[in-house]
Amino acid sequence: MKTKTVFYCTECGNETGKWSGQCPACGAWNTLKEAPTVAAPGKNGSQRTIGRRPNRPRPIVELEEEEELRFTTGMNELDRVLGGDAVRGSLVLFGGAPGIGKSTLLLQMCGCLGDHTILYVTGEESQRQLKMRAGRLGVAGEKLFVLAETDIDAVIQNTEDLKPDLLIIDSVQTMFNSDLPSAPGSVAQVKDCTMQLMRLAKSFGITVFVVGHVNKEGAIAGPKVLEHMVDCVLYFEGDSSTSYRILRSAKNRFGSTNEIGVFEMNSAGLREVPNPSETLLAGRPVNSPGTCVTCVMQGTRPILTEIQALLTPSNMTQARRNTNGVDYNRTMLLLAVLEKIGGLHVGSCDAYVNVIGGLELDEPAADLAIVLAVASSFRDRPIGDDLAAVGEVGLTGELRSVPNIEQRLQEISRLGFKKCVIPAHCRTGIRPPEGLQLLPARTVREAVNAVVF
Repeated sequence: MKTKTVFYCTECGNETGKWSGQCPACGAWNTLKEAPTVAAPGKNGSQRTIGRRPNRPRPIVELEEEEELRFTTGMNELDRVLGGDAVRGSLVLFGGAPGIGKSTLLLQMCGCLGDHTILYVTGEESQRQLKMRAGRLGVAGEKLFVLAETDIDAVIQNTEDLKPDLLIIDSVQTMFNSDLPSAPGSVAQVKDCTMQLMRLAKSFGITVFVVGHVNKEGAIAGPKVLEHMVDCVLYFEGDSSTSYRILRSAKNRFGSTNEIGVFEMNSAGLREVPNPSETLLAGRPVNSPGTCVTCVMQGTRPILTEIQALLTPSNMTQARRNTNGVDYNRTMLLLAVLEKIGGLHVGSCDAYVNVIGGLELDEPAADLAIVLAVASSFRDRPIGDDLAAVGEVGLTGELRSVPNIEQRLQEISRLGFKKCVIPAHCRTGIRPPEGLQLLPARTVREAVNAVVF
């Protein structure tokens, strides 16, 4: 039976594998006591630890209120998605499709954190391969340490010896615990390795970034319980046909999950895109039917994006429908409203709706822009290059208000648009930006007749 010696804090009960004068969790001095532990079989055949002093309960009024310690990663787009900055002692799960740029982004982050001690554990590449990629990205630093290892016990031992500020595991599917009989990447191995990394992060206050592979459905490979164990889940998304990458937060205990970060992949790595609106609208066609601009909110950031629609007479019994970047069912609903309330017979046409730039629009503020783009393509008349539209469409054809309307109008005006279609009842109490003309409309029919002549 395997025996292991650990030390526990008499104040907070924290467990560590190495003695020190100060508890790494609560900061108390001379409170670490030695406690030999034995790995014994549990009820279900798994191993449990005996001989360890458990944490003692404390009244909530005695608990200290401490603000989380944050530090900047040196990349503003990444800091935005993390909720402001990275949090010390947090465990972040970083997922994305193969080749999307996960390792590139984390390695560039290491280059921005030159004053922090970083341990980069690579289980898929050799140290020489990582050195070559770091040289191509221009990443170098005396405090950046590289470890090519897949044994989780060796990783934890090296981390406790080095005591870095940041630990990167690339990837968790390659890590394994030799005490478990299953293969690396299995459910048991991934859960056990992640649990050990979580205890390491909380005990020593080390920020841990864990890279996780995704399966063909786009979810992080392995058990779903991983997302419940970590503090933050980030997804790096992008279309292989475009150079833009979007970083989203699916879970964040320290900030909002609605923020996004935009990057552009080039020969020198990833470049931050501080103004996504200008980038997404670049190359927009002039006086072309079937296009309309709207403003959506991604967290606290307003982003202008272009919606394109194409309608052609259908040669089939049932017209074809296709969407990219917007919900298919929502688009079918809007086409039905445009047919019934708007007076446009789009039911006999093949309809294609696309969002430029790879964004996924999931808020109803883009409804009005979709309707106007479809109507413009149906009548083959442009709505104007200086016009945008913001509003939700109801089943009876009415236009309903959306939140943060004034912030959206400010962004629309800042990028040079002169007109904006909004719901009529939003006009009261709104002070439009200078040079922006508001076109209020109560129904879909009014909006279409006002801008699509």
